[in-house]
Amino acid sequence: MATIYKISAHAEWTAANEAGFYGGSDVDRRDGFIHFSTAAQVAETAARHFAGQTGLVLVAVDAASLGDALQWERARGGDLFPHFYGKIPLSAVRWAASLPEETGGKRAVPELEP
Repeated sequence: MATIYKISAHAEWTAANEAGFYGGSDVDRRDGFIHFSTAAQVAETAARHFAGQTGLVLVAVDAASLGDALQWERARGGDLFPHFYGKIPLSAVRWAASLPEETGGKRAVPELEP
């Protein structure tokens, strides 16, 4: 089964755990879908959209459990990115862990399963 990844602010992820679902960030809600990345895309997503931010959580989600509301759409550079049109049930989450802070302007992203 494929795993997809969401980078979230710690406060947003805490709120998701209290609510029982993740409804997305302000950017996700503005765009009308929740932005995900594949394992190969996480590092660039972190560098491009989360540079200088602290207190981030990396959330691993079972892609198959999201059903047809998960769409693979062209985005940055023509690459296909997973976009989810809905709220993520916590039952779809495989794990969540703190994303390492930046050191010298770079963030070490852990090795991830595809």
